[in-house]
Amino acid sequence: MEDRQTTPDAAQKARNLPTVSAVLDDGTIVETLYDAPARRTAFAVWHDGTWREESMVTTDTGERLVPYSASNNLLKHGVVLFPSRPEEYGADADLVGEIRAFLHRYVDLNPVYEQIAAYYVLFAWVYDRFNELPYLRVRGDAGSGKSRFLLTVGSLCYKPIFASGASTVSPIFRLIDTFRGTLVVDESDWKQTDERAEVVKILNNGNGKGFPVLRSEANGKGEFNPTAYNVFGPKLIATRGFFDDHALESRCLTEDMGQRPLRDGIPINLPEAAADEARTLRNKLLLFRFRTFHRCQINEALVDRTIEPRLNQVFVPLLSVIDDSGIRAELRELARHYQHDLVTERGMSTEAQVMDVINELLLLSDEPRLSIKEITQRFIERYGEEYERKVSNKWIGGILRKRLGLKPQRVHGMFVIPLEDLPRLNRLREKFGMTSSSEATATPPVRELLF
Repeated sequence: MEDRQTTPDAAQKARNLPTVSAVLDDGTIVETLYDAPARRTAFAVWHDGTWREESMVTTDTGERLVPYSASNNLLKHGVVLFPSRPEEYGADADLVGEIRAFLHRYVDLNPVYEQIAAYYVLFAWVYDRFNELPYLRVRGDAGSGKSRFLLTVGSLCYKPIFASGASTVSPIFRLIDTFRGTLVVDESDWKQTDERAEVVKILNNGNGKGFPVLRSEANGKGEFNPTAYNVFGPKLIATRGFFDDHALESRCLTEDMGQRPLRDGIPINLPEAAADEARTLRNKLLLFRFRTFHRCQINEALVDRTIEPRLNQVFVPLLSVIDDSGIRAELRELARHYQHDLVTERGMSTEAQVMDVINELLLLSDEPRLSIKEITQRFIERYGEEYERKVSNKWIGGILRKRLGLKPQRVHGMFVIPLEDLPRLNRLREKFGMTSSSEATATPPVRELLF
């Protein structure tokens, strides 16, 4: 790469830019190597199908990229892990087999989720080729194996950032923005409500490109300026329960831990050999990144029209790095299971109860319109005992407007749902599991709803 070479004088004039990794305009990939025993960092530079080790890389714009020092506190204490050199791995299937064998040796997961975790590791090393991604999450009580999962799977992921145990949330924004790697976090480490809220903010913004987190930072002059932190990237999460945010729940591929006795052969304490095995696998995964990065892309043919767009956003990027048709089929079945859970959960909400009443009245009534009074009375008969508050016409009308998105209009002194909103009503029926797509299409025109 002659265009990357500089004379000593030019190198002195170039601006040093501490860099973790980079993809240059000509396709060159630059990644940090860390040799802990030798206390040395360097770059692995991939160009035209080969790699070489460099102490610095000078770009066409005159910036001199240099790796972070081996004495950096985060590297010394293993907060962020790197490969030590690219290593050959053979075929992609062989690499997946090695990853799965490592996981099987040290953490107890059900076979399907173990396979998903193995492919998620692979995906993490090329995640920046995609615009959306899922999170890998385990859920369970203390002692169920959540920490072992984070340590084992996390040690193989792309530039893992072990945020568990951090004293505050504040550094996490900067760590993700700087290293652009895989966040490994245990929700139970954040005791304060505001800290958990900050973690959730990272998770809500971090599964898609273009949604940085804004924070006010002091500029040294007594002023505070908004600063954007990029939090997009893979994440391994451990929680004891469910997230309050249903949208965040839908971004997670979840395994419930501690549901069965610990499998025989799982060591109670991780042996020292596990760290060496993990480093070797990271070395092989680095070569995988080099070889596959530029050809990774979304496979639109994998979109499943029977599940919701958000679930497709979560599953399709991961499916796009899976070549095994059998594993793809298992993951697609898992996506349908998630879809069923979403519909079931919605079916227990107030909105679903209101829709259930409307659906029943539309099927049974011969009147050209349904009044809000009639809807409210039927709602009270069926569900009134579940609510401590008074169920009024105004409250039911608010649910229709604000939660279900129906837009009543005044006609002859009365509020009705206009005919153009009736297709939305059919879509709501389908959303809450009251009818299939084909049945919704065949449903006769719905009467106007009178408010």
